[in-house]
Amino acid sequence: MAHYMSEPSRTFSEYLLIPGYTSEDCIPANVSLRTPLTKFRKGIEEPAISLNIPLVSAVMQSVSNDTLAIALAKEGGLSFIFGSQSIESQAAMVAKVKGYKAGFVVSASNLTPENTLADVLALKAENGFSTVAITDDGTANGKLLGIVTGRDYRISRMDPSEKVKSFMTPREKLITAPAETTLKEANDIIWDNKLNSLPIVDENDHLMYFVFRKDYSSHKANPLELLDSKKRYLVGAGINTRDYAQRIPALLDAGVDCLVIDSSEGYTCWQAKTIKWVRDNYGDSVKIGAGNVVDREGFRFLAEAGADFVKIGIGGGSICITRETKGIGRGQATAVIEVAAARDEYFKETGIYVPICSDGGIVHDYHMTLALAMGADFLMLGRYFARFDESPTNKVMVNGAYMKEYWGEGSNRARNWQRYDLGGSAKLTFEEGVDSYVTYAGSLHDNVESSLYKVKSTMCNVGVTNIPDLQRDAKLTLVSATSIVEGGAHDVTLRSTSTVK
Repeated sequence: MAHYMSEPSRTFSEYLLIPGYTSEDCIPANVSLRTPLTKFRKGIEEPAISLNIPLVSAVMQSVSNDTLAIALAKEGGLSFIFGSQSIESQAAMVAKVKGYKAGFVVSASNLTPENTLADVLALKAENGFSTVAITDDGTANGKLLGIVTGRDYRISRMDPSEKVKSFMTPREKLITAPAETTLKEANDIIWDNKLNSLPIVDENDHLMYFVFRKDYSSHKANPLELLDSKKRYLVGAGINTRDYAQRIPALLDAGVDCLVIDSSEGYTCWQAKTIKWVRDNYGDSVKIGAGNVVDREGFRFLAEAGADFVKIGIGGGSICITRETKGIGRGQATAVIEVAAARDEYFKETGIYVPICSDGGIVHDYHMTLALAMGADFLMLGRYFARFDESPTNKVMVNGAYMKEYWGEGSNRARNWQRYDLGGSAKLTFEEGVDSYVTYAGSLHDNVESSLYKVKSTMCNVGVTNIPDLQRDAKLTLVSATSIVEGGAHDVTLRSTSTVK
């Protein structure tokens, strides 16, 4: 006969945290939200990749493109660029993130002296960069002959056919630095000479990199930004179990830092085969997460297959209708609690700590803290990030309020059949996601800062200042339906905040 779970399937809203002792040092400013992204031998080594905040963005067309990836990396989190697009376009998004911010940036806008002002304007319109390197061959590493910035031309007073060589700042007037210049030295040169950018050249005067003043300012404004060893933003990408042999090499060439198999259900032979292909071809140098699962068996399967992290959640997303359509899934809180126990059990057996990601079910900010307390190392969010300026969707007016478009990968709009692949035909036979709107919320920075301040404040109430201590010391209680009602405003008449005219 079928197996029946003895406990009901519960969600985050059915739990509350019990306060613990708060010491003088337990204040939000002292709370660290740093957390591992990839597996490691806990107590012996550091993770290959850690997050400075426990947030990653969902592998969705309506959420994770290069724009949001850059904004989230500035805050200390990571985006997984959506994979339901061509290999070339996904790799291009990854490359944009890797090239956007760095101490040493390979020039993305390059022309020759024979190009025209019209070419400069077209290039700026295409990529948004105002600094154009002028090299002998028009490449990023050609011999440096000059630079064009917005200060070198006036559109209203110049003919679009005028050649670049007539208005560029020539090489002899440029301040440059040699290849061995450190980032600190480059920034000193920039500030001492009041420059916006500093070209780095080799011994043959070929352009190597730019160092930009704005990048220095950005780092000061974003002390938690997530950077690689070359001072570039970290970025992830979603893959499927069909074209991984072609997609993964292209993403690696573009500079991707971490992959994740994007699937509604991870306890499958296809995920194991995908991970095996990665290990056979790249060993442990390529980091790849897998999922989604909702129980101990699913976690063990993917951990033993070699996944660097495991995602938890089936049917808990706000646009996911897998439970309604197929009757499969589990309450997110129950799933996280069981998988966290399986992770700890696996660590005791092997010495390898495999981080787990709670994917879906986060409705309120306090759910973030609950998910972390239950054992999640980091959280994957879709609806949350879809509301922000930096998400790729349109902002529209609906019933007098600004909204952002938001659709599931299992919807007909996304047509991401690979995410729900069970080895059948290459088409979407029925929907497991909806097409919807979410309330527009403004900038990612402001909202993430507010949400994480609540998380830090709650952690202080619990009496901890880091995520491992939260997972160890948190006390949680189930709440009754009456308690949930009691938790909000009740038995009062709320004053209206609107102005009567």
